[in-house]
Amino acid sequence: MTSHSSRSGLEAAFLEHREKLLRFLRARGAGDAAEDLVQEIWVKISTGRTGPVELPLSYLFRIADLLMIDRFRSSRQAEKRDRDWTDVNIGTEGGVSAEPSAERRVAAAQEAGLVLAMLDGLGPRVAAVFRRHRVDGMAQKDVAAELGISLSTVESDLRAAYHALREWKARRDEA
Repeated sequence: MTSHSSRSGLEAAFLEHREKLLRFLRARGAGDAAEDLVQEIWVKISTGRTGPVELPLSYLFRIADLLMIDRFRSSRQAEKRDRDWTDVNIGTEGGVSAEPSAERRVAAAQEAGLVLAMLDGLGPRVAAVFRRHRVDGMAQKDVAAELGISLSTVESDLRAAYHALREWKARRDEA
């Protein structure tokens, strides 16, 4: 059996059992992301190089299971990152005004402009994802729907933006 014929067999199994995979993912808690995950399965099997697969349906369900685990871990990391960000950036010391001085406002506006320019340098989609989620407060799944991309792409773009922001902050702190 050639690699091409085994891929064709795997793709045929996917097409035949697509609805089963959707039901499996929804039962595991994927909800609205089930379609995205099924699409990821298709991409993996149609672009990946696999040898002959003896039990294609079991193989497909294992891919679906691993994608759900990845999605859960990513979601957990995003929640922790949001909690940590909130803990660091919200809250004031007792007796100190929460209102910044005029000088601090001007400095903050200038710094925000530099940060937004840096984010724009990452590409229009990354900048748009960051702004919609962090600035506008839109949920990640809603950003994904609005931009026509998968939730994992939104998470990946946010990771890229956060990484760039960490580097920018480290350079700024060194100066």
